[in-house]
Amino acid sequence: MYGQTEHCIDSKMALTLLACILVLLSTHCYFNVLAVILRTTNDAPWANEFESIELSCLIESISTNDPRIEWKKIKDGEPSYVYFEKKISGDLEGRARIREPATLVITNATRSDSASYRCEVTAPIDQKTFDEILINLVVRVKPVVPKCAVPKSVPVGKAAELRCVEDEGFPKSQYQWFRNKEEIPDDPKTSPKFFNSSYTLNAETGTLKFSAVRKDDSGEYFCRAKNDAGHSECGPQTMEVYNINIAGIILGVLVVVVVLLCITVGICCAYKRGYFVSQKQTGNNYKAPAKGDGVDYVRTEDEGDFRHKSSFVI
Repeated sequence: MYGQTEHCIDSKMALTLLACILVLLSTHCYFNVLAVILRTTNDAPWANEFESIELSCLIESISTNDPRIEWKKIKDGEPSYVYFEKKISGDLEGRARIREPATLVITNATRSDSASYRCEVTAPIDQKTFDEILINLVVRVKPVVPKCAVPKSVPVGKAAELRCVEDEGFPKSQYQWFRNKEEIPDDPKTSPKFFNSSYTLNAETGTLKFSAVRKDDSGEYFCRAKNDAGHSECGPQTMEVYNINIAGIILGVLVVVVVLLCITVGICCAYKRGYFVSQKQTGNNYKAPAKGDGVDYVRTEDEGDFRHKSSFVI
C-alpha cells in the first residue's frame, strides 16, 4: 500500500514538473536564446514608380544592445552598400531612411531600384552572432504613350497590318486595340460586330493583322498599352477601306494610251515637214580654200570673196 502511494506521488510530481517545463518554454520566462534572429513581413514587395516602399527587417531575438546593421543591394549579381555605418549610401542616398530597428524605407522608388536587397545584422555578444534575410523588390513602371501605325487607306480584300509599340513600361506591356472606341476582341468569332472580320490580334507584340479587309473594317483605331502599374493610349487614327474601280482604271489606261499615240503621230508629222531639220544643213557651208605658200588671203565684206594680200615671192 505504501509502495503504491509513493508511486502515485512520483507520477504526479513528474507530470507537474513536465507541465512546468512546458510553461516555461512557451513563455520564455527562464529560457534565453543567445542568438540574433531576423524575419520579414514580405520578401517580395512591389511599388509603383515614385511611390514609397518598406523593406521590412525585424529582429525577433537578440542580446546585443547595439548590433551592426547593414543593407546591400544586389543587381546583376553585384552587391553594393545602401546602408553602411549608419548612413544611407549609393543611389538611394537622399531617397531612403532606416526605421528602427532595421527596416529600410525607400521614399521615392524608381525603376532602377528593382533588385534584391539583403538585410544583415551582426550581434557580437550573442552565441549566433549573424543573421540575414533577402528581399526581392519590384518597382512597376506605368507605360508611356505607345507609338501606333495605322494605314490610312486599304482596298477591299487586301491585307493590312496595324502596329503598336511601347518600351518603357515594367512589367512588359500588354496591348489592346479599339475600333470606334469599342475594344476589339482577341477572337473575332466571340463578337457579333467582328464575327466576319479576318484578323489576328497579338496582345504580346501589339500587332493587329487583317488578311483581307472589308468595308466594315473602316473606322478610327487606337491602341492601349497596359501593365500592373497603369495604361496609356495613342490617339485615334482613321483607316479607310475602299472599293477598287476597275472601270475607272481601264478608262484611265485607255486615255494614257491615246495621249501617247497622239504625241507619237505629232512627232512623226513634224519630222516629215522638216521642223526638226538641223540648221547646219541649211546654212552657208562655204569652205575656205587652202593657203598657198607665201600667199595670204583676206576676205572683204564688200567683195564677198578673197583677194591677195601679198605677192608671190620668187
